Amino acid sequence: MKKIGLVVKKRPEAERAALEASEWLRKRGIEVIIEQDILAISDLTSPFPNPPSDLSCVISFGGDGTFLGAAHWIEDSRIPILGINMGSLGFLTDVAGERIFSVLADVLSGDFCIEKRMLLSASVIRDGSEVIAQTVLNEVVINKGMLARIAHIRTSIDDLYLTTFKADGLIIATPTGSTAYSLSAGGPIMYPTLQTIIITPICPFTLTNRPLILPDHVVINANVGDKDYGSFLTLDGQVGSEITSEDIVVIQKAPHAIHLIKTRGYNYFEVLKNKLGWSGR
Repeated sequence: MKKIGLVVKKRPEAERAALEASEWLRKRGIEVIIEQDILAISDLTSPFPNPPSDLSCVISFGGDGTFLGAAHWIEDSRIPILGINMGSLGFLTDVAGERIFSVLADVLSGDFCIEKRMLLSASVIRDGSEVIAQTVLNEVVINKGMLARIAHIRTSIDDLYLTTFKADGLIIATPTGSTAYSLSAGGPIMYPTLQTIIITPICPFTLTNRPLILPDHVVINANVGDKDYGSFLTLDGQVGSEITSEDIVVIQKAPHAIHLIKTRGYNYFEVLKNKLGWSGR
């Protein structure tokens, strides 16, 4: 480890922890860069800035949203990423704030493992051209951005028509994202290293529209109906863009994965139980 990037949420406790961590790292000969501006990007047409190619790893200080911003920043660089949680325990930021320095010591000594998580590639095709292209760690969401109206989302799998979901929206999630918005909409919990894609309708008008688990090699095409004005595409809950019935949203497994740093003591099921408030008995 020679150079580490810190992505920091703009809150006093996160900034204070990141400053203390950066001083601790610099005393041990590590070059540190701190990035905050990437979290303010909200336009899908504006690319994230490229991280330095010589980063040994990236550490996020904040919540799961900050971690997602860091994941978008590193994109396909395969730079390992670690999440330090500055609030309640998160699924992505699973290292509690009080463990910062012991975890940093493990990272510098190489006492950690890498866990690969699949990403989704989402694009919007408009008039035959790709106008939006982004990768996501959690989910792609298509929904109505105005009024309480049902959206009509025509969905195909590998160019074969599946159904037109009549619902408040549609979530296409990774296993990592199964414990995010998809879970709130009634989707299944998937072990995060699995290679699957989850389709979860949001408040479907037809009760037979249930969550669907697909293999990771399929290509999903979706577009909203002619009368679905004000529909939005949102990626990882961070960036979004209005879409129309002329747009085709294409979702498939991304060609690269994200590399998460997992240190000693990490147990996914403990995080799951703590986050969901499951009893120990």
